[in-house]
Amino acid sequence: MDEAKIKQVIEEKIRPALAMDGGGIEYLGLEGNQVKVRLKGACMGCPSAQITLQMGVLRVLRQEVPEVEGVIPA
Repeated sequence: MDEAKIKQVIEEKIRPALAMDGGGIEYLGLEGNQVKVRLKGACMGCPSAQITLQMGVLRVLRQEVPEVEGVIPA
């Protein structure tokens, strides 16, 4: 899997979207075909964090890197 592409997608597409709501994201690595991330800022502890991961982060990652099977929150 293209780790550089995953990092690029997070930096260029996901991080700016989360930043608009005061949040952030940190890439922590890969576990198989799953991307491990940590939500930061306003996203930490937010009741909608799981929805953000599945409907936002995972959706965008899969569009750009189809091999991604899931997102693991840390």
